[in-house]
Amino acid sequence: MPIRGVLFDVDDTLFDYTGSEQTGILAHLRDVGLLERFPTPQAALTLWRDVMEYQYARYLARELTLQGQQYARTRQFLAELGQDGAEDLTDEQAAAWFAGYAAHRDAAWNAFPDAEPTLLALAPHYRLGVVSNSDTDHQRRKLRAIGLLDHLGDAIVCSDQHGEAKPAAGIFHAGCAALGLPPHEVAYVGDKYTHDAEGARDAGLHAFWLDRAATATPAGEGIHVLHTLTTLPQALTTLPQALTP
Repeated sequence: MPIRGVLFDVDDTLFDYTGSEQTGILAHLRDVGLLERFPTPQAALTLWRDVMEYQYARYLARELTLQGQQYARTRQFLAELGQDGAEDLTDEQAAAWFAGYAAHRDAAWNAFPDAEPTLLALAPHYRLGVVSNSDTDHQRRKLRAIGLLDHLGDAIVCSDQHGEAKPAAGIFHAGCAALGLPPHEVAYVGDKYTHDAEGARDAGLHAFWLDRAATATPAGEGIHVLHTLTTLPQALTTLPQALTP
């Protein structure tokens, strides 16, 4: 059966999350006079990302709401920096601190340069959509802000509404259902090897791992590697088209 649909991850696949995060946290730390507490800007960024990974995993496990993990990230980050009273911040205080970061982050939101041209090239030939480990309203707002939402239609499946996160097969199948296609007729493209590439492959989709950094990490059986979205349209036409349903 031919591939008739393509589902995408959002963050660091279509949208430069890492770039906006770096811009946002470093600018905010400068504003509040905390950047000088770190030996280098990279050290500040590393701590912020480590805290984010831990607290966001709690959100995906449904231990925290999206806003709750933002407050938890703020408290943990400031506590590890040695700020007095960080762990006792009220939700309102944590929200205000996080909002300062988010304002800088959101001002730096951008799609990758290869995202829109790829979606435009695919749109006449494939049904397009998204499967994301995030909040549906947040991802829609982000995609709208960077000019990509209209290219993706209504097939936006996120973990908050679906109830489970990648790499669970169910969320990939929900994305396929939103396209009105069986998994073996759908390709999935994402930047995280385990959550995106292995998850999609194990769910019966054509799996594409977007390795923008060209890490030269070998990919497992059934996983196709891209270094840019620009090569995706051609790759879709040349890979083996028949998967066993």
